[in-house]
Amino acid sequence: MGNKFIKALSENKEVRLFMINSTEMVEESRNIYGSSPVSIAALGRTITAASILGKTLKNEMDKLTLRIKGSNEIESIIAVADYEGTVKGYISNPFVKTKINQYGKLDVGGAVGKDGKIFVIRDYGLKDPYVGSADLVSGEIAEDLANYFMFSEQQPTVFSLGVFVNSENIVEAAGGLLIQTLPDVSEESIVLIEEAMSKIKPISTLIKENYTFENIINEYFASLNFAITEESETKLECDCSRERMEKALISLGKEELYDMINKDKGAELHCHFCNTYYKFNEDELKKLI
Repeated sequence: MGNKFIKALSENKEVRLFMINSTEMVEESRNIYGSSPVSIAALGRTITAASILGKTLKNEMDKLTLRIKGSNEIESIIAVADYEGTVKGYISNPFVKTKINQYGKLDVGGAVGKDGKIFVIRDYGLKDPYVGSADLVSGEIAEDLANYFMFSEQQPTVFSLGVFVNSENIVEAAGGLLIQTLPDVSEESIVLIEEAMSKIKPISTLIKENYTFENIINEYFASLNFAITEESETKLECDCSRERMEKALISLGKEELYDMINKDKGAELHCHFCNTYYKFNEDELKKLI
């Protein structure tokens, strides 16, 4: 299915649903970092969530950053998405030792910890971006996001995120589901959502079992009569470039560039999002000066 995305609206216009199959982009992230299963599950959930949230943005220039500030082995996860859901991600520790939690799943919550914070930053191209934050409640990311939306944005939200890594350390299935109630939602719709979520399998399991989005909606959410309003594709893509790195070097000033020439005979810049290294020799630095 690739990196497929859908948006749907309930017949009574009270509930909206977003769903993504992010298997390819999460596997691509694993290839970039060579991550351990727990690390790629944590990063995969975060970039999946950011991609979905990017799809809630309205304008072409809008950007959304999702940042998890952990308190255990994973101190930081960052994912940046645009309004098309194109996303890039970074994890501070790609090689967390694999542990299984009490539910038989990869222990992402244990690796992230409960004493950190979650930040959702929306940049609408204005002077200051909108920054919202909340304390982590589990470190499992989906639960933390639902808690964030409830208490920071007063938006009742259901989030389901999953990454299945097989025995060969390959991402076999990854995806996300976001359900949000709209203003003046009825008690009946809330009950129907709760009933559906009590029965639904984990999103990564459904994707692994080759469920289509239509299958999932028809099997678990038939009572809400969702109509799909958008179908599209998303992707993992970093927007770094040699030109951007040149601008970064120029911003350091002539003195700093001369220092690089004299001491290091050049410069090497590293993009943490796509793990690309950019090398500049003495002549190239002199041109920048």
